Amino acid sequence: MVGKLGHNTVGLVMVFTGDGKGKTTAALGTALRAWGQGMRVCVLQFIKGNWTTGEEKAIKYLNKGIELRRFGAGFIDFNDEESVARHKKDANEGLAVARLVIESRQYQMVILDEINYAVSYGLVDKNELVDIVKNKPKDVHLILTGRNAPQEIIEIADLVTKMDAVKHPYKKGIAAQRGIEY
Repeated sequence: MVGKLGHNTVGLVMVFTGDGKGKTTAALGTALRAWGQGMRVCVLQFIKGNWTTGEEKAIKYLNKGIELRRFGAGFIDFNDEESVARHKKDANEGLAVARLVIESRQYQMVILDEINYAVSYGLVDKNELVDIVKNKPKDVHLILTGRNAPQEIIEIADLVTKMDAVKHPYKKGIAAQRGIEY
């Protein structure tokens, strides 16, 4: 099924944004669903560091069909010019790879995880991302996650879900939980 989504299927642009938890989780759930339907999926993570996450372990167990690549150095120290420069370099490398991966049509679904953060932090050019989204092949699903989705991306998207933070354990002083946040 490489390069083909199926009869009467159109590659959608989906955005998971907002201040609430669950944006990456929603994208990965959609990836799992697509994988279960025989689609090849590529997950490109921006900003996230090199710590081992549950999704990385799960994708290794799946063995093939879903690929995960990271382009980021973790938390950004905006007071450290070297840190910001490194993040910009990593994010722009990721965006260049994203363009190639999307245009290759090797995958039926591509996820740009935390790309909205990369744009809002000024790590990548918003107009370049808009160009990638506008010019994606019609038979590739594209998911963009992260807070602060640019209005231009929201307008292009076929589906936008905003996660609202109603309650979060951080507010009670509970640290990030393995299997929940990572």
